[in-house]
Order: sequence, then structure tokens, then C-alpha cells
Amino acid sequence: MGTYINKGNNAFSDIVSSEYVDKSGLIAEINDTLNTERRFSCVTRCRRFGKSMAAKMLCAYYDSSCDSRELFKGLQIENDPSFEKYLNKYFVISVDITNFTTKFSNDKNIVQLLQQSVIKDLLNEFPDIQQDDLDDLMDILIKIHHKTKQKFVIVIDEWDAIMREFDGTETADEYVNLLRRLFKGQDSVEVFAGAYLTGILPIKKYNTQSALNNFEEYSMVDPAGLAPFFGFTPKEVEELAKKHNANMDELRNWYDGYRIGREASIYNPYSVMKAVQRGNYKSYWTNTSAYDSVSTYIQMNFDGLKDDIIDMLGGAHCYVQTIGFINDLKVIRSKDDVL
Repeated sequence: MGTYINKGNNAFSDIVSSEYVDKSGLIAEINDTLNTERRFSCVTRCRRFGKSMAAKMLCAYYDSSCDSRELFKGLQIENDPSFEKYLNKYFVISVDITNFTTKFSNDKNIVQLLQQSVIKDLLNEFPDIQQDDLDDLMDILIKIHHKTKQKFVIVIDEWDAIMREFDGTETADEYVNLLRRLFKGQDSVEVFAGAYLTGILPIKKYNTQSALNNFEEYSMVDPAGLAPFFGFTPKEVEELAKKHNANMDELRNWYDGYRIGREASIYNPYSVMKAVQRGNYKSYWTNTSAYDSVSTYIQMNFDGLKDDIIDMLGGAHCYVQTIGFINDLKVIRSKDDVL
């Protein structure tokens, strides 16, 4: 069990041992992309919408260093035809980029340090692999694949953390180049059975260096078949309400705020879980850092934003242009960007 390679299933075990809303159906959707032209997936959603939980679930399922059968017993994925085919069948690389942005904040060498850390872990797991002076992370992965004939599944949580912290710098360009090196080259399809990136910002925003346009994007605006996994469905909330003797009408009034893809009603999962566990209905999401980034603009009535929000609170509709949104959290050009 390594730091980044084949970490085991303890993280997901902790999740299912507490109160877990079954989102294992996501695994079947990702299984369907493995070893196909759709193998590279980027799933982006708001903060507090279960990104990290999904990443830990996928790692536990694919990791060949452990037996996760019992963890998925009784869950939705157990009845899917692909369950046995891919269960614990791959070398899994799991990286949470926020660990690096926290540890190496403002360090322009962060991308190099990221590569070195993962390479060190890989060489510990595969001591027969020889690292040459000019080898980068992809070179090491290619060598391991050639020797073992096995492919990797890579899961990168908060993939965009470096882009948010170093936007507009050479460090950001270096990071995009690393991603291109991993996922855009000739050897990428040989080395990786699949890649799952999750974060806040869609990857195609970065058009420099021939952006990673081979990734399948799943966002809150265009989730395709992943819509049910972006939050809690009404049925799931009803089951939680019944279990905790919570008021379903209150939960609906407070947290039924999203229409995602074909799902006409999606609840904020973080807020719902807080409400049923604490027995108190309030705006839990506004206590997170995500709210801080927009509250200033609301108070300033930026571009008439505050007026529109007051209108919406009164039941009116406010149209937002999303097509031109460039997903930049630092440069706000219009009211639409804030919304």
C-alpha cells in the first residue's frame, strides 16, 4: 500500500461504515468508458457536492492491492454486469492536488515536486524499474507497463487546484504540459485504462498548448448520464428524512435548488446531510469558502447582481448566459460570471 499507488480501500471503508447514500452506480458509467476512446473523464461540480467521496469510491473499486467485494455488497454496482469484470483489477494512482497546493503554497516548483513524489512512490512499489536521468513520470509509467503488461487507472482529485492557485503563471503552463504528457501522447492509451479527474473548473477552459480536448467533460451544466450522481435525488432525500424523522417539506424548501441534466430536482448533499444529522434547517453551504468568493460581489450590487438576487428570492427568474463563461475565479467580467 503506497502513498499514491494502490492506496487500498480504507478511505471508502470509512465512508460506507457511516451514513452513506449509495452513488456506486457511477462506477458502471466509468466502467463503460474504460479502454475506449472515452477513457479520459473530467467530472466537475461545485464545492461540497461529493467530489472526493466519489474519487475514493472509484479507487477502492479498481485497486488491485485489496479486496473490496464486501464494501460494495448490497450497493447498486454489485448488480451491474461490469462489476466482476473490473473489481480490483488495476494499478491505481490516486492524487489529491490540494495536498500539494497546501504543502507547497506559492512554490513555483510545485509541478516538479508533484512528479517527483509520485515517481518515488512508483519506484518503491516497482523496485526493478530503473530510472534514467531524463525520465519523467510518464517515462516511469511506460516502463512499468512494458514490464508488467498491466494498465493504470488514475484518479486526480481537485485537478484544477494548481490552476486556481497559479493561474496565468509559468507554473500553470507547466502543469498543463504535464497533463498533456500523461494523457495526450501516443503511449497514453497503452498506459491508462482510464483517467478520472474531478474538480471545480472544466478542463477545456485552458486552450493553451492544444488543450486536453480528448477528455470527456461532465459538468453541472452538461452532465450527460452522470446527472444522478451530482447530488441527492428526491427519493434519496425522502429516505434520509424518514430515517431521521426530518421534515421533508423543510428539506425541499431549503435544499432542492438544482436541475441538472435530465434530473429535474437535485438537492445539495452537504446541506441535506448536515440538516438531517443536526436537526436544524439553514444555509450550511454559505459557511463554506465557495460562498465567500461571491458574497463581496453581491454586497457591491456588482452589475445589478444584488437586485437580481432580491428578485429571485421573490420568485422571479433571472437568465444567466453560461456559454461564454471561462471558469476563471479571479477575473470577473460580468454579472453572469458571478452567478
